[in-house]
Amino acid sequence: MSMFNSTVDRYALSAQEDRSAPRSKVTIPASLRPSGSRSFQTVVHDLSLSGFSCVAVNRLHKGNLVWLTLPGLESLQAEVIWWDNSMVGCALQNLLSPIVHDNILARWRGDGIYYSDR
Repeated sequence: MSMFNSTVDRYALSAQEDRSAPRSKVTIPASLRPSGSRSFQTVVHDLSLSGFSCVAVNRLHKGNLVWLTLPGLESLQAEVIWWDNSMVGCALQNLLSPIVHDNILARWRGDGIYYSDR
């Protein structure tokens, strides 16, 4: 079994390459749907090629699958990596295309770029 067959392994690989890359602060109204549940409205606070963080008042457990729907885009499948005090961090199943990423930022960029150690 190749290490690219699971989201966790893809996340681990992308983390080595992308997590030290800038994460862009954004404020994007979106919806998040945990596997087996109804979607709820959220706000995405940061975005990178490999993941995002957003508001999730109810606890989401590490390893759970979620689908993020951003305005004008199809749903993006992701895996919960962490949840802390109503914020959730997720790794995208497939890395965002740099073109899609740049288009999202052009529309929704917040105050700037920062580095995260999460």
